Amino acid sequence: MEEKKKLRLGDLLVQSSGISEEQLMQGLAEQKKTGRKLGRTLIDLGFIDEDKLLHVLSQHFKIPFIQLRQYQLNVDLVKLLPETLSRRFRAIVLSEKADGLMVGMSDPMDIFAFDEIGRALKRPVYLAVVREADLLDSLDRAYRRHEEIANIASELEDELKDDAIDLAELAAGGDVNDAPVVRLLQSIFEDAVVARASDIHIEPDETVVRIRQRIDGVLQEQVMKERRITAALVLRLKLMCGLNISEKRLPQDGRFNIKVKGRSLDVRLSTMPVQYGESVVMRLLDQTNGTLDLSVTGMPEVLLRRLRLLIRRPHGIILVTGPTGSGKTTTLYGALTELNEPEIKIITVEDPVEYRLSRVTQVQVNAKIGLTFATVLRAALRQDPDVVLVGEMRDQETAEIGLRAAMTGHLVFSTLHTNDAVSSAMRLIDMGAEPYLVASALTAVIAQRLVRKICPECKAHYEPNAQENLWLTNVWGTKPEGTFAYGKGCYQCGNTGYKGRTGIYELLEMNEALLDALRRGDQSAFTRAARTAPLYQPLARAALELALQGVTTIDEVFRVAAMLDDSDPYAGVPNESGAT
Repeated sequence: MEEKKKLRLGDLLVQSSGISEEQLMQGLAEQKKTGRKLGRTLIDLGFIDEDKLLHVLSQHFKIPFIQLRQYQLNVDLVKLLPETLSRRFRAIVLSEKADGLMVGMSDPMDIFAFDEIGRALKRPVYLAVVREADLLDSLDRAYRRHEEIANIASELEDELKDDAIDLAELAAGGDVNDAPVVRLLQSIFEDAVVARASDIHIEPDETVVRIRQRIDGVLQEQVMKERRITAALVLRLKLMCGLNISEKRLPQDGRFNIKVKGRSLDVRLSTMPVQYGESVVMRLLDQTNGTLDLSVTGMPEVLLRRLRLLIRRPHGIILVTGPTGSGKTTTLYGALTELNEPEIKIITVEDPVEYRLSRVTQVQVNAKIGLTFATVLRAALRQDPDVVLVGEMRDQETAEIGLRAAMTGHLVFSTLHTNDAVSSAMRLIDMGAEPYLVASALTAVIAQRLVRKICPECKAHYEPNAQENLWLTNVWGTKPEGTFAYGKGCYQCGNTGYKGRTGIYELLEMNEALLDALRRGDQSAFTRAARTAPLYQPLARAALELALQGVTTIDEVFRVAAMLDDSDPYAGVPNESGAT
C-alpha cells in the first residue's frame, strides 16, 4: 500500500492520457467547491468515463476490474462486512481466497477505508475495483430486510407479551419513529422498494404471519412465527389511512403516501376480516417517475404510431381490456398524458384514482353515498369535457352513457375485463348495450398482458424440445425462425431468471366489415373479420414474437396462451411418444 500513499489520482490520469492538465485543474477547482472526491468530480464534469478511470486504476495497481452485473455474489460473504461499513466505504466482499478475502471498492485509493475494512474483517484483504452504481445496487440486493424484519418482529412480539401495554398507544403514541411497529413497517416498505414489488400482503395464520411481495407478477414469501404482531401492524396502517381502528368485522379501503429510499409511494390499502384476524393487501404505486409515457409500455412501434393517431380523433370510444394487473392503467394514463394540453379538458371517473395528473379533473366514485360510475359520468358530461376516462364499464347504464358520450363529440376511454380484443365489443352487447350504439361509437379495442423479461445478466440459449416445437408451429403457422433464450438464474434476478416485465398487445381497429357484424350482433362474422383486420395479431403470437427476439421465454408464451384459452397450451399436441 506504500505506493498508493505517494500517488495522486490526478497525476496518474494525466500520465495515462485519461485527462489533460487543464481538465485536472478545472476538476481540482470544482472539487474544492463541492468537497467531493476528485474521481467522481471528473466523471460528473464529463472529462473521463467511469469505466476508463477504473481501468486506469486496475492497470496501475495490478488488481482486477470486476463487472458486478455478471458476477455471482455469495450473500453470506457479502454480509461479513457490516452494511454501514459497506455503504460508508463503498466496498463489497466478492470472494474468499485461501488466506483472505477479495473486496471490491469503487475507490481503491482510499487508504483509510482499506485499513478499516481489514480491521473489520480480521483477515487479509485483496482489492478489486468495481463501479460505484453497480456496487450500491448489489448492496441493496444483498442486505434485503428479511433479517431486520424478523428481528424487529421479535422485538414487537416481546412488547406485546406485556398485558399492560395498550395496543393503540404502541401503534400511535410515544416516540413514533422509535416504535417497533413503525420501524417494522419501514423495513417492510424498504425491502419492497429494493425488490421492485408491486404489492405487499400481510396474512395472519393460526401460528405464523406471512408477509408476501408480488415481484414481476409472482408472489415471494417470508414467514414469521410472531403471529401477534399482525394486530399492531394493521392498527398502525389503519391510522395512516384514517380508517376506523375499532371496526375489525368489515373490509375497509384507504390510501396514504410514504417516502421510502428517496421514492414517493402512493399506497392503496385493503383490509379484510379472516379467520385469524385481518388480512391486509397494499398496492404500491411509485409516483417518483412523474408522468407515464406510452413509449415505455413496450408496445411495438407500428401499433404505437397507430394508437397515437386514434387518440387524437375528436370522438369515439377506445377500450383497453385485460385481467387485473395486465398494465391497463399504464396504457390509459400514458394516452391521457399525451392528450393533457391546456386546450383539452380531461375528466376521469375512477375507482380508485391511481395516479394524480395535473390539469386533469379526477373523480373517485363512492357507491356508499350514491356516487356511482353512471352518476359521475352524467355529471362529467355537463362539465364540458373533450376527453372522458371511465375506469370500468361495469353495467348496462354506464356502458350506454359512455357510448352515447362517444357519439356526441367526446373521446371516451374505458376498460373491460375480457380475455381478448375480439370478445370485448360483443361483451358490451351482452351487457345490454344496443348493437347500433356499439357500432356507431366504438373506435378500437386494445387487449394486453404483461410477460416477464429474461434477466440480461444470466441469459442463455434455449433449444425447444419436439413437443414445444409442435405447439409453436401451431401458433406461428410454420416452424418459427429465430433463437430462443431463457434465464439460468443469478444473483441479480434472485435466481428467478427474470427481471422486469413488458407488455404484449392486440389492437383491433373497427372497419366496415367489423361494424357490419356488430350491427347484426353476429359473433362469428365479427371474429372472421377481426382475423383479417390490419395490424391485428393474437396475443399469443405477439408473445411468441418477443420470445423469438430473446426478450421473454417460451414458458411465458405458454402462460399467456393458457390464460387466453383457459386450457392447457399442450392440449391436442402430441408429446414425444406420439400420445396427445
